[in-house]
Amino acid sequence: MTDFVGYLLTGLGIGAGYALVASGLVAIYRVTRVVNFAQGAFAVIAAMLTSSLLAAGLPHGAAELTGVLAAAVTGLLVGIVAIGRPGTTPATSLIVTLGLGVLAYAVEILIWGDQPRSFPGLPGVAGIAGARLQAHYLLILGVAVPVFLVMAVFFARTDLGKALSACASNRYAARVVGIDVRRMGLLAFALGGALGGLAGVLTTPVQQVTFDSDVTLIVNGFAAAILGGLTRPVVALAGGLLLGVAQTMIAGYGGGAYQLEVALLLMLTVMIVQAARTGAVQEQEAAR
Repeated sequence: MTDFVGYLLTGLGIGAGYALVASGLVAIYRVTRVVNFAQGAFAVIAAMLTSSLLAAGLPHGAAELTGVLAAAVTGLLVGIVAIGRPGTTPATSLIVTLGLGVLAYAVEILIWGDQPRSFPGLPGVAGIAGARLQAHYLLILGVAVPVFLVMAVFFARTDLGKALSACASNRYAARVVGIDVRRMGLLAFALGGALGGLAGVLTTPVQQVTFDSDVTLIVNGFAAAILGGLTRPVVALAGGLLLGVAQTMIAGYGGGAYQLEVALLLMLTVMIVQAARTGAVQEQEAAR
């Protein structure tokens, strides 16, 4: 039972990081209908930069905040390239983000090299229900959950958040009432960059980051986001937590070699179920 509690709490901490990546994907897709395959790169850039700043003597807090802001700016730049030109289709933008994600490999190797990096997180060990785990996992949860609550309030209570939600609901109607859909799309990319960067700086102390860590992050983040059809942040949070717990349980009781396969299997299963459900709905409408 002690091992189970330890694996559960560790999995929730890891899953919260996946959920932040997933929420960035959702924020961008809801507004632009673009699946951003550069999302994992935001986390890697923020983590690498934070590592360098801490090594240079910048204190914790300031270094992590700078990393997240750098990821937000990177997200904005990706958005300008991907959707900045009028008439660019979501399919074209998807390919652009994929290319930019590959380009990020070269930039990251050029600046930081190809060796794994990490930096100290919250020190100490926490004891809960007899289980002992790194206190930093609780910090990840303690930051991620309030972030989701703030996002919920932002989208529901602020004019800017409502404008973003309007673009997500009906882009044409939003344009008719005077909302600059392109500007909202760029803001969504910046927000996605910040969320990805936050995931990177939170998880790096417990999981080393390398230039190609974005592959694992984007696969797990996409698997979590697709549970809600890439449109529901709350479901993405639940999906990320579920995925993190499932992977940790498998690693703890079986072996860590199959963690990525769990995400791929979950993603494939959800896509098959959703495709079957869509087909059934279309058949019912055709029968009418």
